[in-house]
Amino acid sequence: MTAPAAILDIDGTLVDTNYQHAIAWYQAFRQHDVRLPVWRIHRHIGMGGDQLVAALAGDDVEADLGDDIRAAEKALYLAEIQSTQPLEGALELIADLAGQGREVVLASSAKAQEVDHYLDLLDARDLVDGWTTSADVEATKPEPDLVEAALAKLGTREAVMVGDTPWDVEAARRAGIETVAVLTGGFSEPELREAGAVAVFDSIVALRAGVAATPLG
Repeated sequence: MTAPAAILDIDGTLVDTNYQHAIAWYQAFRQHDVRLPVWRIHRHIGMGGDQLVAALAGDDVEADLGDDIRAAEKALYLAEIQSTQPLEGALELIADLAGQGREVVLASSAKAQEVDHYLDLLDARDLVDGWTTSADVEATKPEPDLVEAALAKLGTREAVMVGDTPWDVEAARRAGIETVAVLTGGFSEPELREAGAVAVFDSIVALRAGVAATPLG
């Protein structure tokens, strides 16, 4: 059997970004007089910005302020993007999978500027078969558009997702593929398994050590 391809989520899975995003959203909401606790915002990190505002603050805030809040979050996050770092084992995981002859696509619905920064951090351009950006999707996670875009770049539906949030798992499930999850996004193993993850690891390092027991094995 041909080994399945790998779709690797970037934010929170390969690069440690979730908490910078949570603080940026917190500040963006406050700039527009919408006060939300950071813990509630974190519970929605991994959901795309086109859906996050309404999910957290309601449809009226989305209608009146959604675009402005998203623009503020982008600026605030970009001001802190230099503080983000690859998670331990991220590049090695990509190299492992590519070295096995698998096709690998990095999946993100972030703007191209952010994705370019992550590709530089990971030094992964020559290892992967492609990547996605916001230009490739109409609706973000938990909608399946991002996973479908990654599958299109791979040219196969025989693939496994690696992600860190329930939104990753749900998007993959809607696209008809399985997800192996890691705890690096700050969500618990029960939450990830309830969303449908078929295996959960503490970290990318642990995933590399145990990959043979997963659908990527």
